[in-house]
Amino acid sequence: MPLLHRTYPGNGSDQAVLGSCLDALGKLHDVLDKAEQRTRPACRTLVRDGGSWSEQLELDLDMAGYYTLISLPLSHRASELALQHGAKRGAMKPLGGKLGDVQAARLRIPVGELDRTLVVVESQELLRGQKRGIAAALLKAKEELRKLERRAASGRMKREALESRVQKALNREHLAEFVVAEIKERGGRLSLEWHVDAARRRLLERTRLGRRVLCTDRHVWSTGRIVQAFRGQWNVEELFRRAKKGGVAPWGPSHQWSDKSLRLHTFATVIGLELVSLARLALGTQRSARGMMKTLSEIEATQVQVRAKRRGRPATILLAPDLSREQQDCVEIFDLGRWNPVFISSSENLVWKARPSQTGGRLREKNT
Repeated sequence: MPLLHRTYPGNGSDQAVLGSCLDALGKLHDVLDKAEQRTRPACRTLVRDGGSWSEQLELDLDMAGYYTLISLPLSHRASELALQHGAKRGAMKPLGGKLGDVQAARLRIPVGELDRTLVVVESQELLRGQKRGIAAALLKAKEELRKLERRAASGRMKREALESRVQKALNREHLAEFVVAEIKERGGRLSLEWHVDAARRRLLERTRLGRRVLCTDRHVWSTGRIVQAFRGQWNVEELFRRAKKGGVAPWGPSHQWSDKSLRLHTFATVIGLELVSLARLALGTQRSARGMMKTLSEIEATQVQVRAKRRGRPATILLAPDLSREQQDCVEIFDLGRWNPVFISSSENLVWKARPSQTGGRLREKNT
């Protein structure tokens, strides 16, 4: 559930933005602790992706009273050591329960000057997605390399330009790991020789693809809890997608131009997202936010004007709607009968219809 938001220029670094938010975030959690009448502060864990990694930020989080959980970039030295550990025979072990299809390896090593627990997580879904991306990128790279091979043989390219084009063709989706390209010069003419190394590709798939390296200072947590906590980040990402792509409380389109108007527009959007999240928590539903709000919007009564022979404004009556079981729960949980009593009578009709009579038949609908 969104509790805090901040608008900022988009040309700053993630580390600087998060660092500037820590003070306000800490004050917000202190207020929550006070409201819940906690005798000691709650244990808070900040989950984030690898784009905001820095040792200084890790120290700042520790000073602010936060535990941390982050997906380390695979290019980090600690990630390379963790991947080497996970590549050992028997190191990756399946997790139980809901994570039975996930394998993970765990170790505790220094990350720079910090003591951290690293968890190598292997996901088959991520592996399949990366394989599809590599296959598509490899097709384009092969076309580009064949074109460069012909141009180099014709003598129409300089060595610097050829090296730059080859590096650019292989600079995506791990292609440089298993596509071997070599530029040779014979008799003043350049030639490009390249091939796909199947052994290197299999090694890449076995040791790196489909794997993430999670880094945390929650040393007492189990491996399964660390993985589940990181996957909880999906809820925040879903809120962002819902706000960006026209969900039930979309941020755009925004026709504001001044900073104050943009901040106010963002505040209204976050309040909408918070109300939707509260509604889902109150209902305890697993449905999507859009489906839940559609169900709520269909709870409506019909207003009928009654003609009379006397003069004056015609009388109006409300006809009770037909409510499903889910809509009846919404009426009770959100106390909608307080604002429109006809919903209460509709719920009573639903109960009378479902209750069997003592003689084995069905009672007639109650007229209200």
